[in-house]
Amino acid sequence: MVENPYELLKNYFIRTVTHHYTGRLVAVYECELVLEDAAWIADDGRFMQAVATGVLNEVEPFPDGRVVIGRSAVLDATVVSWPLPRTQL
Repeated sequence: MVENPYELLKNYFIRTVTHHYTGRLVAVYECELVLEDAAWIADDGRFMQAVATGVLNEVEPFPDGRVVIGRSAVLDATVVSWPLPRTQL
């Protein structure tokens, strides 16, 4: 593990250069973030409302388990207070 600004066990909305994700951050490595209860957000709708409320237009949850995201692709990540989406929309 490395020193970083991330908060473990918090729910995140993460934007990468090509995709958006939600999930609970469970580990941070030099080159990867590890999420549980993760989903690919195909369409977040209006960004400010999505991050503030968790209302998302299109959600594709990953199966249960861990998802690894390369940190080099991350544009921004924000802690969110709403429940993680686990149903396909």
